[in-house]
Amino acid sequence: MTETVTDTPVKEVHILWTSEGMSCDGDTVSVTAAGLPSLEDVLLGLVPGLPKVHLHNKVLAKETGGDFMAAFHKAAAGELDPFVLVVEGSIPNEKINGEGFWSSMGNDPVTGQPITVNQWIDRLAPRAWAVVAIGTCATYGGIHAMAGNPTGCMGLADYLGWDFRSAGGLPIVNVPGCPVQPDNFMETLTWLLYQAAGRAPMIPLDKQLRPTWLFGKTVHEGCDRAGYYEQGDFAMDYNSPKCQVKIGCWGPVVNCNVPKRGWMAGIGGCPNVGGICIGCTMPGFPDKFMPFMDQPPGASISSALTGAYGVVVRKLRNITNKTVNTEPKWHHNRPELTSGYQPARNGGRAKRRGY
Repeated sequence: MTETVTDTPVKEVHILWTSEGMSCDGDTVSVTAAGLPSLEDVLLGLVPGLPKVHLHNKVLAKETGGDFMAAFHKAAAGELDPFVLVVEGSIPNEKINGEGFWSSMGNDPVTGQPITVNQWIDRLAPRAWAVVAIGTCATYGGIHAMAGNPTGCMGLADYLGWDFRSAGGLPIVNVPGCPVQPDNFMETLTWLLYQAAGRAPMIPLDKQLRPTWLFGKTVHEGCDRAGYYEQGDFAMDYNSPKCQVKIGCWGPVVNCNVPKRGWMAGIGGCPNVGGICIGCTMPGFPDKFMPFMDQPPGASISSALTGAYGVVVRKLRNITNKTVNTEPKWHHNRPELTSGYQPARNGGRAKRRGY
């Protein structure tokens, strides 16, 4: 845990957070529920070892108008360093916008014209110490980029390039979710802040640029219902506590830790509360998971095979369960000892015999 990409540890970091992509601001709202650590703890300097953090997020800011935009203009001019750029919302294709623009944030102080979110990314991403895409819209395009959309939306890595490197030498860091699981994001941000402070190694990412410790397992592997799948015991409606693969759950093939982590304070998470997994953390979402609520492709075959041996497994386990749910017969209050104990004779060891 000694190798870092930070030659000179930083003591103060600005977070420039834009949600002017195709966004509902749901990821910002979600992060306010984080507790490990909370956003407030990071901003108040209550997490030991972190640099001082200044957050610039339009939903959470007390500044408005030009006062709020000042930090973004300074960063674009190279006058605010270091900073982390957080992008929320999918990136529209401004090359097909006709005579207008798809999305903007603030106005150019010289021309008075709106500055598109694409222009902000072009100006800020190369100067940022780290670039983070929050939520599935920003990471992989999400809902706004589904088939038939008129904006040509895409994820941040599709826009900047998957081989992009920030000024700090980092690839884009993707934290997907629709919306993002709050602690997943804050844990990732905390890692990056520790890395900037010279206290953490390079953040480990998978090929989809997701933090490996958060997205290295499937929903199924962390789901309380997974044991029912193994036994071929499936829910046929949404009132059942059993495995939901037959009623549309994609958990066995989706990388997400929500069932294990919960949503807020360890509570909630889609399958935990009776909802199916629809794959919202995946690059193929939503198109490759539709129509929702239908049995996923291949699930009929896998569940049929599981069902064939699952019945036998359940019966064998029921037998063993009954056996281990019964006390040994030498537990009694009769006037004889039947545990198999035999006292030592002639200085020899005591013998025990169970029966």
